[in-house]
Amino acid sequence: MATTTTTGVLHALSFDVEEYFQVANFRSAFERDGWDGVPSRLDVGMDRILSLLDRRRARATFFWLGWVAERHPHLVRRCLDAGHEIASHGYEHLFLADLGRERFVEDLARTERALIAAGAPRPIGFRASTFSLSRSTWWAFDVLVERGYRYDSSVHPVSHPTYGVPDFDPGISRVEVAGGSILEFPVATWRALGRNWPVGGGGYFRLLPLWATRSALASLEKDGRPAALYLHPWELDPDQPRVDVARFARFRHYLNLNRTLPRLEALLGRFRFGTMAEALRERGHDIG
Repeated sequence: MATTTTTGVLHALSFDVEEYFQVANFRSAFERDGWDGVPSRLDVGMDRILSLLDRRRARATFFWLGWVAERHPHLVRRCLDAGHEIASHGYEHLFLADLGRERFVEDLARTERALIAAGAPRPIGFRASTFSLSRSTWWAFDVLVERGYRYDSSVHPVSHPTYGVPDFDPGISRVEVAGGSILEFPVATWRALGRNWPVGGGGYFRLLPLWATRSALASLEKDGRPAALYLHPWELDPDQPRVDVARFARFRHYLNLNRTLPRLEALLGRFRFGTMAEALRERGHDIG
């Protein structure tokens, strides 16, 4: 499968594969022990994503929760058969600070086993739940290097109440730790008014008008910088159940779900997108 035929920098497109009921905004509504009793809607979003990527002849990286991969191995194989990259999103969407170092090791190992059992190669890329790799959880880099990961996309160089490292390099950089080094490929930000603004996807993709996202990517491309864009399968499922949670959490989760698919298709028609690994290799980074 070839990437889309537009010219320019190869940007990275990624999807964090999780069920709608596993998001941080809904933790008060769905206890972990009850997840298996909630009807899955993952096929809805994944069908739309995979059909769109096939139509636009684009590839993407899918960061899988191990819990989801265990229950939907057929979807892991569909991604692989279509030429997409499989990476790790951890096992059950816990913040790194809640896991701690020892549990993080097992969390990664359990996810690796789930992905390999589904037919995927051992992942070389990782993204933490809710970008929870911050200065206080910097030890996660040591663990990732020890387990052979080649790149990470967990540091968000923005100011945010619950995550972010605002002084971190917003471009691709190498993080050195005692056991070696790892590439960090943050999701896209746009520098303006003395700070980094999040433009890399998720709720911001649905909140911002399309022209703003398009302008941000064009600006990064003009500077020769690839952008990392991320979304979730549930963001392409506007008919998902409405959950009774706090008003702001509902607003963030359900805002403009019906616009995700057409906006993403518009970007795929304007910019070149590939996997995280492909974008890194095109920039000359050796990730094996």
